[in-house]
Formats: sequence, C-alpha cells, structure tokens
Amino acid sequence: MNALLFERPVWFATGPLVLEEEPQEMEDFTYHHPVLAAEAVELLAPHPGSLVVDGTVGGGGHTDAILKSGADVLALDQDPDAIAEAREQLTHVGGRVTLRQANFRDADKILDELGVQKIGGAILDLGVSSRQLENAWRGFSIMRNGPLDMRMDPRSTITAAHIVNNYSEEELTRIFRDLGEEPAARRIASMVVKMRKDAPFTETLQLARAIEKVVGRHGRRHPATQAFQALRMEVNDELAALEQGLRVLTARLEVAARIAVITFHSLEDRIVKNFIRDHSREWLDRPEWPEPKRNPDYNLRAVTGNPIEPSENERRINPRSRSAKLRVAEKIL
Repeated sequence: MNALLFERPVWFATGPLVLEEEPQEMEDFTYHHPVLAAEAVELLAPHPGSLVVDGTVGGGGHTDAILKSGADVLALDQDPDAIAEAREQLTHVGGRVTLRQANFRDADKILDELGVQKIGGAILDLGVSSRQLENAWRGFSIMRNGPLDMRMDPRSTITAAHIVNNYSEEELTRIFRDLGEEPAARRIASMVVKMRKDAPFTETLQLARAIEKVVGRHGRRHPATQAFQALRMEVNDELAALEQGLRVLTARLEVAARIAVITFHSLEDRIVKNFIRDHSREWLDRPEWPEPKRNPDYNLRAVTGNPIEPSENERRINPRSRSAKLRVAEKIL
C-alpha cells in the first residue's frame, strides 16, 4: 500500500460535522461480543468429544463457549486478523481447537485435509466485526478514511475500488438495489459512473461523501450505509458463499447434529430460512404431477420455528445486535 496515497489535508464531510481521519496504522480495535452466544450454543447442543465447525471464528467468542461444552472445534475465518486474534485468545485450550484461514464455503476441503468425514455441529455468525468496520485500513468504514478495499480475505483480487471504477452503470445499479436494498440505487450508480471519468474512486470517504450528496441526510444513519453494505457483499461474494456453505456443512453433519446460523439482514435470513424449509420437506407436490414425489434434499428438521432474536438487554448493551436472527436445524438423515 502506498502511504503517499493518504498524505492529504484533513477535510470535512457535508452535513453534520464529521472529521475525515487519516487511517491509523496501529489501533486497538476489538471484536464485538458474540451475539446470541448463549442461545446459539444451547440450541446447537454440542456433545463432549465431538467436532464442531465454527465457520466464522472472529474473536473466538462462540468457539470458546463451544469448547466449554466439551466439544472440540475446527475454527475457520477468511480474515487473517481474526485467525491471529482467535489463536491468541484460545491458547489455553491447546489441541482442542484447530484454526484455519478459509471461507466456510470451503469447509469440506479443510475437513478432507484433516481426514474428518462427519462433524457434530456447525455455527455461522454472519456479522461484520467492530474490528473490521472501524479499522480504516480495511476499507469498510464510512467514518474513517482509508483505501476503498472491503476484502475480508486480503488474498482475494476484487476490491471495492475495482467494482466502483470498472462495473457498468447497470451492474452498479443491480448491486446497490439487490444487495444494499438502496432506493436511490440508480442515482448513485449514475453519479459514480460520471465522477469516475474525472478521477477514480480510491478512498472510502471520497465515495461516502459523493453518495451523501446524492441521497442527502435523513436521520442518524449515514446515507452511504446501504451502498457500502452492497459493495462489501459483492466484493466478498457473501450470498453465494452462504448458500454454498449451508450445503457443504449440512452434508457433513452427523445424524442428530445441528447447524446454527446468526444473520444480520433480510437477504441472509431469507437464504437460511428457505434452505431449512426446502430441506425439511419430505414430500414435494405440484398440480401437474400425478402424485407427490419424495424430496431428494430432505435431510433436516427445523429446531427453531420463528428465529430467535436478542433480548432487550442484549440490544441495549450491543446496539449492533438489534437485527440479529438465529435459526437452527437438525440433521435427520
């Protein structure tokens, strides 16, 4: 990274006073307290001696709770910072936890490398950590200036800057509309395409400030929040990774083992809800069929009918938990 990129005067964003900061090379950011940790581990019901996959280890909060139940853990995360943090936090457990930098969509490959055929459970916490959001160098922040990056895994080749500066107006509109559920998707995409002709977008607040001028400020939420979410999801292929990860992890579950997934917005929750529903139907029927057919994907039982949501106390302590939803399913075949 060229440090000269950020040697520029400090400026102010439009609207309420927001000082644009130079990115700090070393800041003490922490991972958020795991959301719905007690509920997730209780419903996951890991058995002592079994192996549970934590596909999003983050700071190690869920993994630590699972280890206390007596189960061992294969802890995955595509973010090398998360793996380093978890390794430091979990040194006391010795060989009971195995850490790997990998996306949970590739859990089957890691399990094959370890010679593991079946697992006693799996958990996914799809929230973005405070450490990622607030560290300017990672490029996720709307409030701290940094490179327009947003990669969870630095080994990936696609950055937010590449998308913003190279995708067509139609492609950008689709991303902002479908992934960010942004009402002003077309206007933002049009603005981006026009402005990048004069100078490419390279910094987070450069883009956030431009979006703010298009959308305007309404309430406390930053007007670029949904567009930034959409870019992050596109950069990291998050929805496709979730769909693939659910298939991979469910296929590896032992009978009676469970998978727990904590989502933070409607697109993720819909994927999880539909996956559990589609794999919980023993029979399929259509008007044009002479008789119902057995569902070839039938292998789950929904443990949670409606999703579990954080308590009022947890929402008060951790405002980022407000949109969290926990769904759990059990392998039956």
